[in-house]
Order: sequence, then C-alpha cells, then structure tokens
Amino acid sequence: MTLAEYNSAVDQHADGIYRFALKHLRDEDRAKDVVQESFARLWTRLEQVEGAKAKSYLFTTAHHVMVDEVRKEKRSTRMEEHHADIRHTSQHQPDLKEVLDNALATLPAIQRSVVLLRDLEGYTYEEIAELTGLNLPQVKVYIYRGRTALKEYIGQLDLVL
Repeated sequence: MTLAEYNSAVDQHADGIYRFALKHLRDEDRAKDVVQESFARLWTRLEQVEGAKAKSYLFTTAHHVMVDEVRKEKRSTRMEEHHADIRHTSQHQPDLKEVLDNALATLPAIQRSVVLLRDLEGYTYEEIAELTGLNLPQVKVYIYRGRTALKEYIGQLDLVL
C-alpha cells in the first residue's frame, strides 16, 4: 500500500469505522480510540496490506479492537454507570435512538457487530463473514437472532411509551 492509498483510506473509511464503533461501544471517546488504533495498525502493516483491501482490513481490525474493549470493560467498572440513576431522576419520553441504543446494548457483542455491519454499514453477508472470521451460516444466524431480539425488545410498549 502506498502513502496515497493510505491517505485515501483515511478519507474514505474513518467516518464509517467511527459510526460502527460508536454504535457498538456507545462512547464517543472509545469509538475515536478504535478508529485511531485501526489506522495505527494499518500503518504498521502498510507493506503487507493491499490498497484494495484496506476497507476490509480496517473494519476487521476495528471489530477485533472493540472485542478487546468489551472484554476489558467486563473486568473493570465505570463509575458513571453506577451513578446513572442519580443523574436521570426526571421522567421523560425516550426517543427512538435511545431505545434502539438500549436494545443494541442487550445483544451479545458478536450479534451486535454483525447486525451493525449489515444494517448500519450495508455489508453483504459474505463480507461480514470475511470481516469477522465467521462462516456464512453463522453470520446469517447471528443476524437473524440479533434482529429478533431487537424486535422483541423494541416491541415492548412500556419501553417506548
């Protein structure tokens, strides 16, 4: 990969990776860190990665970085999450984005990733299989189960009203 191809990859894919990471992690700073780490890893492997495969490499790397982040998060506790109830004492109507984000948070990490790659980023099943290292039937099953869980979560009227 040349320097021009790398710069082009930054211009073309940084926003998509950021959206993917933000939907997955629901934290702007951590999403920015995922984007930065993905491009840093691409930079270190500039000689090994072809310019045409930069998008695939970046999203695969972002997926792996996010999985690592989720694993780290399970081992640590964020104080903001413990005090969330104190900050939100007033009753308000949740907006659709908030309901969807909460629904996505209930999904296991792999289901969330494949659903976001398919429905948010528009990847084909084959591309998702390549990015995540899963086989095609696994991708289809995870997407189906993720969508079903989202539909059930959102379908509960008390969460939307």
